[in-house]
Amino acid sequence: MKRIFITGATGFIGAAVTRRLVADGYEVAAVVRPESSTWRLGETVDRIRVIHGSFESPDSLEEPLADFRPDTVMHLAWSGVGRSSRNEPDQIRNNVSPSADLLTTAAKAGCRTFLGVGSQAEYGPSRELLREDSPTRPTTVYGAAKLATSVLLSRLAAMRDMRFAWLRLFSVYGPQDAPDTLVSYVTTELLAGRCPAVSRGDHEWDYLYIDDAARAFVAVGASQATGVINVASGDAKPLRETIVSLRDAIDPSLPIAFGAVPEPASGAFPLRANVDRLRQIGWRPTVDPRDGASQTVAWYRQRLIP
Repeated sequence: MKRIFITGATGFIGAAVTRRLVADGYEVAAVVRPESSTWRLGETVDRIRVIHGSFESPDSLEEPLADFRPDTVMHLAWSGVGRSSRNEPDQIRNNVSPSADLLTTAAKAGCRTFLGVGSQAEYGPSRELLREDSPTRPTTVYGAAKLATSVLLSRLAAMRDMRFAWLRLFSVYGPQDAPDTLVSYVTTELLAGRCPAVSRGDHEWDYLYIDDAARAFVAVGASQATGVINVASGDAKPLRETIVSLRDAIDPSLPIAFGAVPEPASGAFPLRANVDRLRQIGWRPTVDPRDGASQTVAWYRQRLIP
């Protein structure tokens, strides 16, 4: 892996992966919508080739791909990742077919490796430890569209003798995250002097710090791994612990309204991942959860408090 063509480079995950690739010395070309802000990339934007376009219009990328001739495509773009869009029919039209077209266009440009990003939503709610061969029972259109895309891309890649890996991402947190996540909500509420309302938080949940997630993407790209690969810490903890670690990084005396958000009638499902496949290529998480909480809080504090 030397030349990487990446989509979704301005998003939370994509920006972190792009920064990691550049720091590790890879040559990177990134597709960026003309209207997108590159603030997450910081100075890294000056060290990559920026291609104005969209993966939703793969025909427009045929010439840039042919010119750049990447050996690897990392496809991290996805339209409709917010909670409010999880059951929109546009999940199918805006993502599944364009992803297939992107792979086909990349193959014509000589690309030999295609990496896509999936989601734990492909598994659906489960009380079991989730392995790559666990049953997939998505309960949202988002999860179903991700699953359908992985199956379709795997077949198309095999037909073109391309290496294909599908990185099934669990929960990631850290600086620059979207504002509608639990970590963002708890952190901003506490920094604003308000008491966040949350569930009891007794169920286990796997959170992975953003820098470790980025390292996982680069590690898979540099390996010969294929197929579905879970990307998570592999060390799920009670959700309450994660919330408390954020609070303690601000002020241990601050109140949290545990139990103010009722559990669903079916009970709260855990989210626990087996990451043996990821570990087999030499990856290990390096950021302690307490350090991750402190770094996350520090970023929000800098942005929110004059």
